[in-house]
Amino acid sequence: MIHAEISIYPMATKTTSVSFYIAKAIESIENIENLRHQIGPMGTVLESDSMNVINLASNRMMEAVHNLGISRVEVVIKIDSRRDKHVKIEEKLESIKKQMK
Repeated sequence: MIHAEISIYPMATKTTSVSFYIAKAIESIENIENLRHQIGPMGTVLESDSMNVINLASNRMMEAVHNLGISRVEVVIKIDSRRDKHVKIEEKLESIKKQMK
């Protein structure tokens, strides 16, 4: 299973708010087969068993922002690839919560 956290940073927008651009980036991946995602305040976690799907989603998100007229987009991706277990996003979070008091 592959988990990737992606953060999209539209550059030189007319306002300091970028939520519109992020929303459109996330909408662009809604129907990708074999992809799950979870939105967070500082990034979006992508989940798939295929790196090709993760790459496709990352590219679509970046292109969605470019297609809104933004000439420069920074993209930060952090990847966790695990082959010994098939662990979903929710299970990873639950494992952490169990360790907390």
